[in-house]
Amino acid sequence: METQNVILQGNFRQALSSLIQTRKTHIITNPSTPKIDSPKWVSMKSHHCSAPLITKRNLRCRNTIEKAECKGASDIEEDNPKAKIRRKKLAVFVSGGGSNFRSIYEATLNGSVHGDVVVLVTNKHDCGGAEYASSKGIPVIVFPKRKDTQEMFSAENLVIALRSYKVDFILLAGYLKLIPVELIKAYPKAILNIHPSLLPAFGGKGYYGMKVHKAVIASGARYSGPTIHYVDEEYDTGRILAQRVVPVLAKDTPDELAARVLHEEHELYVEVSAALCEERIVWRKDGVPLIRTNENPNDYR
Repeated sequence: METQNVILQGNFRQALSSLIQTRKTHIITNPSTPKIDSPKWVSMKSHHCSAPLITKRNLRCRNTIEKAECKGASDIEEDNPKAKIRRKKLAVFVSGGGSNFRSIYEATLNGSVHGDVVVLVTNKHDCGGAEYASSKGIPVIVFPKRKDTQEMFSAENLVIALRSYKVDFILLAGYLKLIPVELIKAYPKAILNIHPSLLPAFGGKGYYGMKVHKAVIASGARYSGPTIHYVDEEYDTGRILAQRVVPVLAKDTPDELAARVLHEEHELYVEVSAALCEERIVWRKDGVPLIRTNENPNDYR
């Protein structure tokens, strides 16, 4: 019996080995079949059939090159805060050449000031500022009218005219007439003036133009410079908004000092006009106006 079992086991092993060899011979291989490598990348095109999600901060673009091209309206507003603010309409008052008016007007064209000069008011119809405004297609209003004319144009008429142009702010740029009370009441905290000295020094009735610079030099003052202030019922007594300091040199003439102060006037008035149109002027509890900086809303000039 034991011998029989040994023989059976031997036969079984032999049969199993033969079966394995037979199955191996039936496995077909094709050496000409190319080898398929693992793909180095997978196209995600099918996964982008739907529109990409747009967030307020940024568009989800497919790559960094497309990112700038895919920029949406919300991103433009983020980059340009002015886009959220309505452009302001400005009225400028002049009595002479109007160099400050020209600086402000040019700044509205190049984007530095987020507003438009919609009307010019002058008491001298033939002054340089009025001629420049006319050449640019800006309407000119003469106020007050000359005494030798029969045409009546009151302060109330002026207010009506400015409102017809939807004026937001009034900028006095070398206007030598006292602003009527009716206009001040119609535009509270909306009328600015520029004066060529560091107010409250060398201000008030009779201090204008070259008279200011002569008085500064004669006094021995070491510093001068322009002041921009809000307009009230008196000459040069409104709240001060901005100033620039200009040194008075030992051998200065009034003309030399005037030229340096005027240069600062042009820059300062544009900066203040920009802040005004961008709604960056805030009032302290004690009634002092401050200019909030562009860089940090918690910093003031």
